[in-house]
Amino acid sequence: MATSVRRTTLTLPTAPVGPDNPLPALRPLDEVHRVDDRVRATLPADMARQVAHAPLRSVLPVRLRDGYGRDRAPATLDAIVLENDRLRATVLPGLGGRVHSLIHKTTGDSADTELLYRNPVLQPADFALNGAWFSGGIEWNIGATGHTTLSCAPLHVARVPAPDAAEGGAMVRLWEWERLRDLPFQVDLWLPADSAFLYVGVRIRNPHHLPAPVYWWSNIAVPEDEHTRVLAPADDAWHFGYARTLSRVPVPEWDGADRTYPLRGAYPADYFYEVPDGARRWIASLDADGSGLVQTSTDLLRGRKLFVWGAGPGGRRWQQWLTEPGTGGYAEIQAGLARTQLEHIPLEAGEEFAWLEAYGPLTADPAAVHGADWAAARRETETRLEAALPRAAVDAAYAAWRPYADTEPAEHLATGSGWGALEAERGGFELPGTPFDPGTLGEDQEPWRRLLRTGALPDWEPGPSQADPGASLVAPAWRDLLEAAPSTAAAEYHLGVAQWHAGDRAQAERSWERSLRCAETPWALRCLAVADTASGHPARAADRLLRAVQLLLAAGAVPPGEAIPVLEADPVLEADPVLEADPVLEAAGAGQGPGVGGAAGQGAEAAGAPTALSLAAPPVAATADPVALEAAEAALGREAIVALLAADRADDARAVLDALRPTIRSRGRFRLLRAQVLLAQGDAPAARAVFDEGFEVCDLREGDEALSDTWYAIVERLVAGTDEPLTEEARARARTAHPLPGRYEFRMRPT
Repeated sequence: MATSVRRTTLTLPTAPVGPDNPLPALRPLDEVHRVDDRVRATLPADMARQVAHAPLRSVLPVRLRDGYGRDRAPATLDAIVLENDRLRATVLPGLGGRVHSLIHKTTGDSADTELLYRNPVLQPADFALNGAWFSGGIEWNIGATGHTTLSCAPLHVARVPAPDAAEGGAMVRLWEWERLRDLPFQVDLWLPADSAFLYVGVRIRNPHHLPAPVYWWSNIAVPEDEHTRVLAPADDAWHFGYARTLSRVPVPEWDGADRTYPLRGAYPADYFYEVPDGARRWIASLDADGSGLVQTSTDLLRGRKLFVWGAGPGGRRWQQWLTEPGTGGYAEIQAGLARTQLEHIPLEAGEEFAWLEAYGPLTADPAAVHGADWAAARRETETRLEAALPRAAVDAAYAAWRPYADTEPAEHLATGSGWGALEAERGGFELPGTPFDPGTLGEDQEPWRRLLRTGALPDWEPGPSQADPGASLVAPAWRDLLEAAPSTAAAEYHLGVAQWHAGDRAQAERSWERSLRCAETPWALRCLAVADTASGHPARAADRLLRAVQLLLAAGAVPPGEAIPVLEADPVLEADPVLEADPVLEAAGAGQGPGVGGAAGQGAEAAGAPTALSLAAPPVAATADPVALEAAEAALGREAIVALLAADRADDARAVLDALRPTIRSRGRFRLLRAQVLLAQGDAPAARAVFDEGFEVCDLREGDEALSDTWYAIVERLVAGTDEPLTEEARARARTAHPLPGRYEFRMRPT
């Protein structure tokens, strides 16, 4: 049959991604895939140079996505299907263009075979650079080390003519503007008639006048069991563990186990294969019968990687966390531009990177695949690959695709963001094949379009700005426009964000102070609090965040059926907080929190009885979006509680927590914060009760050990006693007597 391209829908149990976090991501990136100078000194010179090349300071201008939960309900998702007689690929355009499924259609009595790990649910978790990510399928990771910020975002999608257009062939083109590096990219999915391989043409362009750092890894989730073996043309690999070390190890045997079997290690780990120059680029995951998925490419995509969760309790818990009970496990095989995912490669001004990948079924002799002779196993797999898809055929397909990469879309199938259209207008970029239509511009882009056209950024409106300051842009061209714009609360705030991102912290603080002089808002106060923390002033940071929470709580309408504590005016905090040396903020009750109600040791809820927070109340903004207000309240409340605990102000942290609306306090993240606050107040039994009642931190970050750290801090204090010094002997007794419950076990490294 001729290849068909059609729209359809899928219904999956889905936890909605929820609203974005309105606070700009000013803090350094919390990314586990980093190594220090000591480790870099041991690496080959080219690798060390690329590991150190242009690391991200933050994920700005992208916003964090942490508004999801774990309550799943059936949801209808848009999908696009490419199909011929041998393969059926299903793509999710609204979720980063993820290839959700790749079915090998067999003949006769044999059942069709799913080549990928297909997650039966859509459950966001905190793995992407900006938060929300989900497991399964094939994802296109661009931007910087980690899962792309586009993991749960819509892409532009269109049908375009394929190289076999004369026979009715069509491609599905995905494209977007990648905002971390300000680069447009495209992914062309092409399934020739009668082909058992899905071709994927990828192009990244740099339309700017300066070089840009580039990162790309195609990430393929594959089914995993005790017989799964991953093969690649390498005798060595670079091993990265979550203890943040990168070292060269032999393949397949290392440290007493054959690491090409994903379940033969205890902990999550990456293995970046050292593929020799001139060798064909490929990686395969094959089962007990020697069957599975193979991925290959043209030579530019040089890197190949295996990621394993391991067989230990932490890795197994994460796998369960990402799906529903009864679902099998998975490993990831990947392909990238560099040898490791810690590297970024410079792309010269006006140039592009382009390559072609192929994905399809492979069957090899299981005796050879699983034999003790690694060279023979690789040779058998590569021989079968060459028979199924010759290396020359991949190069020919790439050559055939290249002239079609600039072909304009014939039929639009889905719409992405308006940021590419805004950048195309600002830079006057001509990008054949990937049009960024002005019709995609929306309300997020409108203030910036007005800045571009008039030289002035619209100031905040009283209602909506109480819930969301709007997205910031930080590229040098936008910073220049902001510096020339008339001074308003909004313009100075966004200018400060751009200056902070550029590393000019002193100017950023001055801009935020000017924003506060124009209008006192939670947004500028919070930014100054981040600056205070970075410069070693935790008490002042806590005061600013306390005031920011006050402003936001007073601006929000109380949801039906819920009540928040009464807010009493505090004449000290009503004063202007922006003075030359911040004397008001320094005098705003530092270390003197409101009283805390509730008796100690009467259970988590009794210990968590609400207390009044003495804060001034500006006028209520009834027009603010209630969903946005709740997102802002959760984001500011969380940061304020953490800052107050860091400043040894547990009573104030408790008061802020109690002032938040019940729907926020009931979230797992805030249950964890309550346990930490109670521990800081000296009530370890009540803190333990929070854990005993049970909670789930929906936005637990990959590699975050807050759950285990808090648990052990609580039980150590219980064993040692309230007034006794905490000795190593007491710690050891506590950890033996009170092991971490399995539901809280997410540790990804040896302890």
